[in-house]
Amino acid sequence: MIARLILQTFVWFGVMGAVLFLSAGTLNWPSAWVYLAVMIGFSLTLGVALARRDPGLMNERLSPPIQKDQAAADKVLLSILLVAIFAWLGLMGLDFRYGWSAVPSWLLAIGGVILLVGIWICHLTMLENSFAAPVVKIQGERGQHVITTGPYSYVRHPMYAGAILYFAGTALLLGSWWGLASVLLFIVLLAIRIFIEERTLRTGLQGYDDYAANVRYRLIPLVW
Repeated sequence: MIARLILQTFVWFGVMGAVLFLSAGTLNWPSAWVYLAVMIGFSLTLGVALARRDPGLMNERLSPPIQKDQAAADKVLLSILLVAIFAWLGLMGLDFRYGWSAVPSWLLAIGGVILLVGIWICHLTMLENSFAAPVVKIQGERGQHVITTGPYSYVRHPMYAGAILYFAGTALLLGSWWGLASVLLFIVLLAIRIFIEERTLRTGLQGYDDYAANVRYRLIPLVW
């Protein structure tokens, strides 16, 4: 499992780095190197810790993005989301190449902090929820049940809240206003996925309706 984690981490971020640097037309992009180093470092460190603590969840996290038991609508949405991510990286690379954005250095640093907060929220979510698979499905073979504690006591989808901070922090760290504006697209896609996921959970997971009635907000406390 650790070998799979290492391989998938370097392949995933290797492809992301290739998109960034090819679209930028240069390797002389310090913020991109910092971003890749941070993401690889945290992915491996937190991934190894999670694999030891919860191997069942890590096995799910390492599974393909398209699966047999996955909700059909999620297969389509997740495919769109993956294409959007790589298009977004390419856009930010072009932004760097042509100098469309002028983001001050202090905002790059704030972007790094926001990125770390997003990673931290996602990690807390996985520590709390052993069923936080990357695809929408009911894990009956693993005895899936409703999680109501930790970040789930504030919003019903804390992983997506962390993901939004990840996208925003990445765009700022890479110095791209266009990348930051594109986060609105990811918010829309994640909101659609929330409806797909909640339909699946309400249908297939006993007690989810009661949980949703107690925790009213899906993504942002006091907002939505």
